[in-house]
Amino acid sequence: MAKDRSFSTMIKIVPGFLFALAIAAISVFLEHLLPIHLIGASVIALFIGMFLNGLLPKSAITEPGLFFTSRSVLKFGIILLGASLSIHTILEVGKLSLIVMLFTLITCFGGGYFIGKALGLDWKLSNLISAGTGICGGSAIAAIAPVIDAKDHDIAYSMSATFLFDMVMILMFPIIGRWMGLSDMAYGLWTGTAVNDTSSVVAAGYAYTEQAGDFATMVKLTRTLTIIPTVIVFALTNIHVKRKAGINANAEDAVTDFHMSAVFPWFIIGFIALSILNSVGWIPIAWSETAKEVSKFLMIAALAAIGLNTSFDEMKSSGIAPMIHGFIISALVVIVAIGVEYFMGIV
Repeated sequence: MAKDRSFSTMIKIVPGFLFALAIAAISVFLEHLLPIHLIGASVIALFIGMFLNGLLPKSAITEPGLFFTSRSVLKFGIILLGASLSIHTILEVGKLSLIVMLFTLITCFGGGYFIGKALGLDWKLSNLISAGTGICGGSAIAAIAPVIDAKDHDIAYSMSATFLFDMVMILMFPIIGRWMGLSDMAYGLWTGTAVNDTSSVVAAGYAYTEQAGDFATMVKLTRTLTIIPTVIVFALTNIHVKRKAGINANAEDAVTDFHMSAVFPWFIIGFIALSILNSVGWIPIAWSETAKEVSKFLMIAALAAIGLNTSFDEMKSSGIAPMIHGFIISALVVIVAIGVEYFMGIV
C-alpha cells in the first residue's frame, strides 16, 4: 500500500519536473547563442518561467512537479556540487564569509528595526523582511514566521519584497561586478552575502563565471546556517512580547514552535560529505566533472520551476511600504558587503 502511494506521488511529480527540464534545456541553448556572456542560463530560465506563468493557467498536472523541482531538486543540485569541490576551499571561503556576514546581519536587523519603525511597519513584518534579506530569502521567512505567529499577509509581503529585489540583483550584480573588475572569489563572496534567496545567489553567481558561482554557493550555504540561532532568538523574543502584552507565554512555547528538522538545512551535510570524499580522492575526476554538469543543469531547472510559480500580479499587490523597507535594507547590505571586502583587501 505504501509502495503504491509512493509510486503515485512520483507519477504526479513527473510532468512538472519534465516541464522545468525542458525550459532548462532551452535556456542553456539560448545562453550559448549569446555572442557575449552577459546573462546566464539560470537567469534566462527564471525569466522564461515568470513569463510563462503570466500566460499559462495554473495546472494541477504540473503543479506538484514544479513545487518538487523548486525545492528538492535545487537542494539535490547543491549536494551534487559538493562532489566537484575541495573541503579546504569550502572552509577558506566560509571563514572569509563569516566576517562579512557579521556586518551584513547587524545591518539587516539593526537597520531594519529603525527603518521598520520609521515606516510604521509591524515588528513581525519588518523582521521577516530583514531575515529574508540578511539570511536566505524565503527559507528564512518560512522558518521564522511560525515562531513569531506571523500572519499570512505578512509572509506574502515579506517574500514579495525580498524576491523583487532579488530579481534586480540577479540582473545588476554581474554587470556591476564586471564594471568593478572583481575577481571570481571577490564577486562570489559579495553575491553570496548580499543576494537574498539561494536560487537567486545561484543565478547571479553563475551569470558571472562558473568559479564565481561555486564561491557564491559555498558562501550562501554558510550564511544559511544562521537560520538556526536566528529562529531561536525570535522564538524567545515573541515570548517576551506576549508577556509584555499580558498574554500567557512561557519557555515551553519556544520548544513547541521550534522544530530543528524544519529549520536545519540538512542538504548542507550532503554537500560537505561529497566535498570531503572528493578532497580525499574517493570520487574519480570524470565522475566529479559529470556531477558538476548535472548539478548546474538541475539548478537551472529549479530556477525555471521557481519562475513558473512566481506571479508578477502577486508581487505588485504587496503595497509600497514593505517594498521601501526591502529596498533600503537590500541596498545597505550590498554596500556594506562590498565595503567590508575592500577593507579586508579581498577586492
